[in-house]
Amino acid sequence: MEQSKKMALTAYEALDEKKAEEIKVIGIGEISILADYFIIAGGGSKPQLQAMINNVQEKMHEAGFDVKRIEGNRDSSWILMDYGDLVVHLFNRDDRLFYDLEHIWSDGKQIDIRELR
Repeated sequence: MEQSKKMALTAYEALDEKKAEEIKVIGIGEISILADYFIIAGGGSKPQLQAMINNVQEKMHEAGFDVKRIEGNRDSSWILMDYGDLVVHLFNRDDRLFYDLEHIWSDGKQIDIRELR
């Protein structure tokens, strides 16, 4: 679990550096086998989403965590980055509201970033 906390903190900080909107960390390890954490964040434009993707990949790689799979591309409005114990969901504003993953995963624990530090 300590490794997945480090992963979540690293991704959070990478997103924060690129001014991601409403970054949410949800602990899902007790309710799902998919991952320990989901991070959900928004971007105001496609260039910002791409900058967020690039920064997460770079910072995670530097920390020793390589992405297993990415779903979505430059033209996507929802990008999923799978790191195994961590899944990062990046959305444009409209799709984030439409898919409302925070509600779908409301049984998970909302994590305050201070808990990861």
